[in-house]
Amino acid sequence: MNLCLYLSVVAIWGTTWIAIFAQQAASGGSVGAAVFWRFIVASLVMLLILKAVKRLRALNARDHFFCLLQGCCVFGFNFFCFYHAAAWINSGLESVIFSMAVLYNALNSWIFFRQRPSVRLLPATALGIGGIVALFWQELHNSEASVTLLWGIGLSALGTLGFSLGNMISLRHQRLQRDVLTTNSYAMLYGALAMALLTLSQGESLQPVWNWQWAGALCYLAIFGSVIGFGAYFTLVGRIGASQAAYSTLLFPLVALALSTLYEGYQWHAEAFLGLTMILAGNLVMFARLPVLRRRVAA
Repeated sequence: MNLCLYLSVVAIWGTTWIAIFAQQAASGGSVGAAVFWRFIVASLVMLLILKAVKRLRALNARDHFFCLLQGCCVFGFNFFCFYHAAAWINSGLESVIFSMAVLYNALNSWIFFRQRPSVRLLPATALGIGGIVALFWQELHNSEASVTLLWGIGLSALGTLGFSLGNMISLRHQRLQRDVLTTNSYAMLYGALAMALLTLSQGESLQPVWNWQWAGALCYLAIFGSVIGFGAYFTLVGRIGASQAAYSTLLFPLVALALSTLYEGYQWHAEAFLGLTMILAGNLVMFARLPVLRRRVAA
């Protein structure tokens, strides 16, 4: 079950980056409006389904407050950063920065829940971060693109921090045995409403863009990327912990960079292949089962 959830998250979220790029290219409009429509559609679909199958659970005022915080972190603030970053770097490289969620989650789990990181985390993270550096190696040495690259990296890293903080709130919900689908639904709703207020306060319109590319990207991002993807991910957080669940983000580049090669003209180089090899090695270190030696104590 955990493996199916893990692979589902990798496959779905590895493809959402190109959909974000497609939606932005089709609209050329407000980032806040794009994020709003993605999560208002996702939240309403989830709430209607849960209500229809009688799975919508009651939450108290404190739970709703934490859903609001989760929504702002995971379904608002972080995607506001990611959508803006898409103007500076391609979707494949953006997904690579998101891989730092594994490090953020390990540190935040330690800070907020006193969960000691696994002994595998340090070597696995070293390989993962080293792989990220290798993937970016040529871009970092391109002086003409250095300023825009740094803007893209900074916004993506900031968005990843927001995502990680939302993970901690989801972990709080599940420790209190709150239903993950119910809390996700309300968090998406609150995140969408927060983005609507931010967009309107900036004097921008929430009016959608009526063309097939924008609508298709919206449907994919709302249903697959949000309803299914986040449902699977936060279920995984509850089952194996935030640190290990976030390690799935280190496999996104395999999917995202492949799509970026086809649709955005990403140029592969030796360092990129080395980087992906290191990222895969990090996954192996993190999750491969090692034999455990046991002492037999005589009675």
